[in-house]
Amino acid sequence: MDDNILDQEWSAGSLLRFAFPTITMMIFMGLYTIVDTIFVAQFVNTDALSAINIVCPIINSTVGLGTMIATGGNAIISRKMGAGRQREAKEDFTLLVITGAVAGFLILLGGIIWIDKIIYALGASGLLFPYCKGYLMTLLLFIPANVLQTLFSNLFATAGKPGLGFGLSVLAGTANLILDYIFIVPCGLGIRGAALGTGFGYLIPTAVGLVYFARSKGTLSFTKTKWKGAVIWESCFNGSSEMVSQLAAAVTTFLFNRTMMHLLGEDGVAAITIIIYSQFLLNTLYIGFSIGVAPIIGFHYGNKNDVQQKKVFSISMRFIAAASVVLFLGSIFGGSRIVRLFAEETSEVYRIAADGFAIFSYSFLFCGLNSFTSAMFTALSNGKLSAVLSFLRTFGLLTSGILLLPRIWGITGVWLAVPVAEGIMAAVSAIFLAHYRKRYAY
Repeated sequence: MDDNILDQEWSAGSLLRFAFPTITMMIFMGLYTIVDTIFVAQFVNTDALSAINIVCPIINSTVGLGTMIATGGNAIISRKMGAGRQREAKEDFTLLVITGAVAGFLILLGGIIWIDKIIYALGASGLLFPYCKGYLMTLLLFIPANVLQTLFSNLFATAGKPGLGFGLSVLAGTANLILDYIFIVPCGLGIRGAALGTGFGYLIPTAVGLVYFARSKGTLSFTKTKWKGAVIWESCFNGSSEMVSQLAAAVTTFLFNRTMMHLLGEDGVAAITIIIYSQFLLNTLYIGFSIGVAPIIGFHYGNKNDVQQKKVFSISMRFIAAASVVLFLGSIFGGSRIVRLFAEETSEVYRIAADGFAIFSYSFLFCGLNSFTSAMFTALSNGKLSAVLSFLRTFGLLTSGILLLPRIWGITGVWLAVPVAEGIMAAVSAIFLAHYRKRYAY
């Protein structure tokens, strides 16, 4: 154990250095996602930006499917590898990759057949319909690759190649940005160009994963397999919380879009799109830190080192508190500058989004604690409580806020939905943290 990097005397500096790579990766992912949408807003128009958000639930659901199979299957594969059942692990791995590919092709087929009905069901107006169809029709062609790249990104670590997964994520993101610009601006493909750039970004880790696991002589590789319904079922059940999280994002995005379309039309949808993507970027700091310190929390829970566990928890709480204040102040005073990246200062979209940012910014005071609490209980092997907290935060409180508050305060209620949900959830998180403190010795 002396050589285990997790088994050390933690300080604020060493803890932040340990979490820094994960924080950096998450921020990078947030940056290339938001730059992607900036290209669409600046080089196409804000209606195209609205269209991307309209069809976003389809992407959320696809990512959720891939993550569900990957995380749930990872537990099975890792367990069999640890038990020395290497051949079975490879068979299950191959079966899950095939399952993901088949599911992706079924989504592709169904999406093409019912694309018009899907787009209208998601709330597109007549003005946004051509943009939505152009984007979704193109992106559907890459859905199988999206599922597979999600699978491979999770399973490279299981194969002992976490650096390869990180490197491919960076490469895919960079390629996405470059290709977006090329397809949108010089090629003049508009919103279809944005979909092509994103799609080719999916293909990079997919192609490398297929080649790597086909040729690999290491712990995981493709092999002959057979139908094992129990393995597929267990994988889906184990990873169901990940699917729920993505479905929650899909549902809340749909509700936001529908509400804004009803209150302010296409400009309102563009404004909420700007704020949702900006929120995702700023929240990556919390998410990256929470994921980064989770192994340390889990390790000290396992080895019963209460002294280090208390120290790590204390440092984490101070970091979350400081980061929350910094992000809140940054969004309050810099929100209009962020909005300006997407929309002209004289436009109606800019006015709506800038006004909304001033209210929405209060959510950053609370969401860091909520993200960390959920991740910590997962690290402490209390996945049931973590899933309950995640469900309450997304489906319960946020959905209720979107449905109720606009009926009372109109557009102000839309902007209040997230801060109110996060604020209530922060109180709930604090109660559970206090309740379980003695049990987990943090």
